Amino acid sequence: MQKITIAIDGYSSCGKSTLAKSLAQKLGYNYIDTGAMYRAVAVYALQNNLILKNNKILVNELILQLDKVEVSFSFNTITKTTETLLNGVNVDKEIRTMQVNDIVSKISSIKEVREKMVALQREMGKNKAVVLDGRDVGTNVFPDAELKLFMTADYDVRAQRRLDELQSKGQYFTHDEVKQNLMTRDYDDTHRKENPLIKAKDAITLDNTDLNKEQQIEYVLKLVSEMKLLTTIEEN
Repeated sequence: MQKITIAIDGYSSCGKSTLAKSLAQKLGYNYIDTGAMYRAVAVYALQNNLILKNNKILVNELILQLDKVEVSFSFNTITKTTETLLNGVNVDKEIRTMQVNDIVSKISSIKEVREKMVALQREMGKNKAVVLDGRDVGTNVFPDAELKLFMTADYDVRAQRRLDELQSKGQYFTHDEVKQNLMTRDYDDTHRKENPLIKAKDAITLDNTDLNKEQQIEYVLKLVSEMKLLTTIEEN
């Protein structure tokens, strides 16, 4: 059966990663969390004192150190999960903090950072059979992806999802604080100069405000099946 590339873009806390991971597992595809890659760069910046107290980024210094930043993924055979590695060290916990949330959109807007991460993403997905999620996967990284999704959801629903995630990791904030963070990130993502978050013309909108995980997976798997069937008919 023909292998395809599935590109999932959309706003923060819409469940892109959860859906992408499940799809990759169901299809036997590789999964690439592009957002985690930018978060890993943010962690590097924090670890190396490149972020000032007001969240101002020392951009020039970060650019000069980009050759020291290696981001990769490794499948943990024990936990059956894909781990994000920064210079060979698992940073899955560090990349999901509110501190990283506050700066990752600004980190990802830096041209040199995006160029390096996009090059890595294209190399990882060059053989297809891959599911990627992020902000510009369908518009910039893989504009020829066979299936493109654009995910969205109600702000309050998204805020509650992020709040639950943070609390599960021992991080406590108010609903309003998390909602404001999401609104700020949306603005930064959609207004950045380098490859802003926009819906690709051929992307299918998936509003999961009222959909559970199982319903989302079922819907997308149906799309994949229909697409592969259509491809087979056209080839014959």
